[in-house]
Amino acid sequence: MFWSFEVVLSVGRGKRRLTTALVKMATKIIYFTVNGRPEQAEFPVDCPAQDVKDLFRAAAEAGPHDILKLYNTKGSIINISPQLEPNSPHACYKLEVVATDCNRKPLGGELAVALGFDLSSMEKSSLEVTEEVRQYLKTPTFDNWQWEDTEIMVLLQVMYTDLDFISTFNIEVEVLQQFLYEVYRRYNNIPFHNFKHCFCVTQMMYGLIWLTDLRTKMESIDLLIMLTSAVCHDLDHTGYNNAYQINARTELALRYNDISPLENHHCAVAFEILEKKESNIFRNLTTEQYKRIREGMIKCILATDMTRHNEILNKFKSILPSFDFSNKDHKDVLMMIMIKVSDISNEARPMDVAEPWLDCLLQEFFNQSDMEKLEGLPVTPFMDRDKVTKPSSQTGFIRFVLFPLFIELANLFPCLEQHIIDPVRKALDYYTEMEKALDKEKQT
Repeated sequence: MFWSFEVVLSVGRGKRRLTTALVKMATKIIYFTVNGRPEQAEFPVDCPAQDVKDLFRAAAEAGPHDILKLYNTKGSIINISPQLEPNSPHACYKLEVVATDCNRKPLGGELAVALGFDLSSMEKSSLEVTEEVRQYLKTPTFDNWQWEDTEIMVLLQVMYTDLDFISTFNIEVEVLQQFLYEVYRRYNNIPFHNFKHCFCVTQMMYGLIWLTDLRTKMESIDLLIMLTSAVCHDLDHTGYNNAYQINARTELALRYNDISPLENHHCAVAFEILEKKESNIFRNLTTEQYKRIREGMIKCILATDMTRHNEILNKFKSILPSFDFSNKDHKDVLMMIMIKVSDISNEARPMDVAEPWLDCLLQEFFNQSDMEKLEGLPVTPFMDRDKVTKPSSQTGFIRFVLFPLFIELANLFPCLEQHIIDPVRKALDYYTEMEKALDKEKQT
């Protein structure tokens, strides 16, 4: 369809319409409802993404810090972007304000500049997140790709609020915001081990806490340790694993004597953040509480070193028949297992969420093997782009790493079978078929 205009940005039935008749250009029309009323948005096919978002924001009469989401007819979130699929009035999308900022007082300063937005949308007094989103956040099916970093910051705060950490541990909201900001800026812009990965691991941990009803089985301070460890578990990751650090004799490997260089560094950066009064979410706790949290976080974060995988899993298996939630040693091992499961849980998510993460991981792996070849270092076999295929990278990992780990956790919590075991089975079938197809292609 062609219209004569330089810019067409129109919403609704005759309302909020701007048209300038200059040139001919193809447009698309999107039909949707907002607050139960039918609306339509019309924009050029090559319209800038921000203009499209502003258009829908105007349709919802939303404030600049409110969070909007668009749902398709199946109830799934879809990106508000120029790539939106045109629909008909009989197959309307639904536009919803999922988090409302009633206050909008700017915190200003470095935070707003660095994040490119006003962090007032995170203020406890003004932030209202819908119950639907709060419940969705507790599920392993949560789709991180539909949420921007600014929105993720809000969701992380929701987790601390809904687990009652704010009130239980007297965490000031401004301090939590500053802590999350410091965490955000210490995740590097690399393909996989970035801020979005931090969020995914934390969100899975959060979901597991709710699914297993851990709030009735463990103390709040242990849950605080687990969630905060997930937030901090890959701080300042370089994109090159421990084998590279050791073989290249990097500063980290020298500093930590080749013993879990990355994980030790992630811990150190976490406690650098927590040493600053303005970002120390534990500053109102007793010395004993802080000591317990520090000890627990170090154990959890160091447990994410995959070279310790079998050691930790075997220990968990040995105590499982007589597992006792009143036994501190048992709980410590469970906490390590929980962060390990959360850390490598992408394949427990829906395929359209999990597969892009695999692409990101392989990109980071291939970058490392390329560097190893360039520097004459031993090439990590499972990262070599000349030897690894997408399906081959996953089938063995799922069979020999994911399944043994996930199954043991499900032995303690049978309810997890449907949530994390069944999706991984589907992922294994998917990549097995892909591998067969690739092998068949090579033979022809």
